[in-house]
Amino acid sequence: MKKHFVLKQSVIAVALTLGTSHVALAQEAAAAPAATVYITGSNLKRTEKEGTQPIQVITSKDIRDSGAATVTELMRKVPSMGSDINLDTNDGGFSRGVSTASLRGLSSTSTLILLNGRRMTPAAYADPNNGNSTLYDLNAIPLSALERVEILKDGASAVYGSDAIGGVINFITKTNYQGTEVSARASANDDGKFARKGANFFFGKGDVESDGYNVFITADVSQRDRVLRKDVKDIEFETYQLLNGRFATPYGSTTSGSPSFYRESAPGSRNFAVNRTNMGQRMITRTNCEPSQQLVGSTAMGLPATSVFIGRTFCNFDASRFSEGIGDGKDASVMTRGVFKLGQNTKAFAEAGYARTKRSYTSNPSTIGTSTITNFTSAAVGDPFQAILGIGHPDNPFPDARSSVTYRFENLRGGTETINDNARVVAGLQGNVGNWDWESAVLYNKATQEDTYFGMLYLPTLRKLNSGTSLAALSADPTLARDVTSNNMASILQWDAKVSTQFGQLGGGAMGLAVGAEVRREKIKMTPDAALARGDIYGLANTVIDGERDVKSAFVELRTPFLKNFEMDFAGRVDKYPGIKTNFVPKIGAKWTVSDGIALRGTYGRGFRAPALVQVTPGGAQFFLRDLYDPRRCEADRETPREGATELDCAKSAAGTGGANPDLVPEKSKSLSFGVLFSPTSTFDIGLDFYKIRKEGEVALGSEEDALRDEDRTPGNVVRDTNPANWVRDANGNVVQNSGPLLMVKLPWKNQGSVEVRGVDIDVAYRKNLGEWGSLNSKLTSSYMDYYSLAANAGDPERNLVGTNVGYADYSLPNSYLPRWKSTLSSSWSMGAHAFNASIDYTGRVSLLRRYNREVTYDQPFCQYGARQDSDAAKDRDTSVPLYEAYFPECSINSWTRFGLGYTYTGIKNLTLNLNIQNVLDTKAPYDPAVGTNSSVQPLAGYNEGLHNPYGRYFQLTARYAF
Repeated sequence: MKKHFVLKQSVIAVALTLGTSHVALAQEAAAAPAATVYITGSNLKRTEKEGTQPIQVITSKDIRDSGAATVTELMRKVPSMGSDINLDTNDGGFSRGVSTASLRGLSSTSTLILLNGRRMTPAAYADPNNGNSTLYDLNAIPLSALERVEILKDGASAVYGSDAIGGVINFITKTNYQGTEVSARASANDDGKFARKGANFFFGKGDVESDGYNVFITADVSQRDRVLRKDVKDIEFETYQLLNGRFATPYGSTTSGSPSFYRESAPGSRNFAVNRTNMGQRMITRTNCEPSQQLVGSTAMGLPATSVFIGRTFCNFDASRFSEGIGDGKDASVMTRGVFKLGQNTKAFAEAGYARTKRSYTSNPSTIGTSTITNFTSAAVGDPFQAILGIGHPDNPFPDARSSVTYRFENLRGGTETINDNARVVAGLQGNVGNWDWESAVLYNKATQEDTYFGMLYLPTLRKLNSGTSLAALSADPTLARDVTSNNMASILQWDAKVSTQFGQLGGGAMGLAVGAEVRREKIKMTPDAALARGDIYGLANTVIDGERDVKSAFVELRTPFLKNFEMDFAGRVDKYPGIKTNFVPKIGAKWTVSDGIALRGTYGRGFRAPALVQVTPGGAQFFLRDLYDPRRCEADRETPREGATELDCAKSAAGTGGANPDLVPEKSKSLSFGVLFSPTSTFDIGLDFYKIRKEGEVALGSEEDALRDEDRTPGNVVRDTNPANWVRDANGNVVQNSGPLLMVKLPWKNQGSVEVRGVDIDVAYRKNLGEWGSLNSKLTSSYMDYYSLAANAGDPERNLVGTNVGYADYSLPNSYLPRWKSTLSSSWSMGAHAFNASIDYTGRVSLLRRYNREVTYDQPFCQYGARQDSDAAKDRDTSVPLYEAYFPECSINSWTRFGLGYTYTGIKNLTLNLNIQNVLDTKAPYDPAVGTNSSVQPLAGYNEGLHNPYGRYFQLTARYAF
């Protein structure tokens, strides 16, 4: 099995609009001169809201109408957002408890997150998965404090530096707020599941211009409820039952508190493999449990026909009690900001914020099995553990041979808890001298993570099993389990300064110039639990990093309005990272107003992304690889074990490790955009923005599949059990040298390959004043991806894989789901104290056909899932869902359309009531065969988490009172 490793409302000086052109704004602005404002993507003020770059703005009204309860939910509604994001719904492994954004599907590392125009620190994580080395946690941003969100959907390294290859998302909080406001909110679906509740307080005092100051403070608390996976019903639940066997039977796991014993194949071999031929003599299963817990194994449970539990009675472990659709969560945040006039031309400003998120996830209690388990110290592989019961051991049922055992310590607690804290302080001065505007500030932002695993097996106690301690005595030993807590920290300390001015005179007005500098110190420290660092915790990996670096940058921008209807922007930035040569990236933009109703714009820029601090600092993350196909121990069909191996070798779990690479160089990119802005009337705008982004030299881990395939050429990247007794035999009965069970695969970081995306963003806005009937506003925001190619290594073929799961369309690539279309259509009608809104959200289909395997092009594409056919170009189709093509002959994840409704009432003085209903028609999340069950037949999410959600018809009620 392949591894799954807003638009225009009115003339508001600051608020931008979704996809509207400057032309309509100019037509409306005759009544009052437009204010000059800063817009994301530039350090120069401008009066027009549509410049040379494509920017989407989500206003506070849009936020309210969306029904989003968190920043993460809001970002998922943005059509240009990719599916390769991180979500904190359930235990996400290395990214557990964090939520991220990914513009254009170029990964979280290529989307820069700003808060009030300045960087946030990356979260205190060191995720080794590709595209996750830098994680900006959206949970640290309180939705209730936001005035708007500006999304620059274009490369912006020439302005902001590293990480802005795919674009920039700038979260902007309220300013100059006066008054007091309290609000409360509650939400749940029509089954009462996925419930959330929260409250918010906002206080502001003073007007900067009239009083000389403004200070506000806001606080927010919220809580979400835990939902068991078996209670998530707004998915294709019955289809998963039928095709995947997901929750089709009471089966949970064959490993329970009633053990199974396996006889050693030969004295001293440490091989306890059993098959259906010899299981009668070499396997004993205890059934000392309640009759209601006893099951007889069958393929209906999802067990393979080769399983030794087919037809065997065993004590079932009910894993559904611990399998979550969403974990319990608690959030709290406080933020304050102040602006003070120090004179006619100078202001001081400061902001401080603190956010805490707590995520609790349940999981099954710990188990032991017959395989050798790799253990880690902080710096190396520790002593492995394999449960071996000697002759005469009180639990060994074989009088003349050693045995191993599978057993679950049901009395122990499982699960994890992750607490993320984020503290941020900014202080600065701004003002003007003559014709120059200036600003300088100091920023300190620190993120900490306390990550706890509950009930982990303590090896010094566990090893007593092999020296004669019984399972019962071991289970009762209070020292058997440890709660393992790691403490991690990441921070940035930054000073920045910039000045801007206008000078000279061209045909369209004065030129604009901005120059600035920035110095930043980045730190990260990952400290594992002491017992884990010693190698005393069973089967748990370490992450150990302690590094820092200083980054120095300078930038310049120039705006040249050559004509009244034609302007150009030029920008350039220099960044110096330690050990990397000085990097310079330029950007150029142009805008031509052809007529009162038509404007053309475009940009060209280069970008870069420096290797993350975790990728160049010694140490790093150790990890476990799952569902590995071992070509030395498993046949080419990826299902049949070779002689001397077991079915586990066809979906093997083994240790993995990355490694710092000081020779890494920055990722490079080129971005191109061209836009057409058309406003035929003052009430109707159309915007088309075509884009192309190409990124080369992406820093990623080497592939485990490549390491195993190329083991003969680079044997040092694969570590195996060296006991010859565990080597397999080929079809002729000959022993295959160095073919022991996998222990570890080494995957160092490296610059590799390229990715290219092309497409068009479509924005349409319509506004109508209905007189005594109020006003109507409608808007369409749509993103169409026309091309996506990914080359894992330089020189690999580059093919258009859009509309597919990339890892299936080209089987040599990692999985990524790329629908062509994502769209949102919304409309709002306001009349007096009443406001109604409606929306339609659309996510396109995704093909699951196999078309290529690196350099090989299949004459006839075939489906990744279903029963194997003679016509299949490759014989490794995933047969875990044999009836898939009978029910889904197009071999694709279906498109998904949701309708939403909202109502806001303001007829009671100072009180605002809002009801929002998402997915009114209760449309289920589409079926995806990959997320039914895993190789251990355990239920997976039951929906594609990057594309869809399982909430169904969802209600949110908000009450807000202003004093």
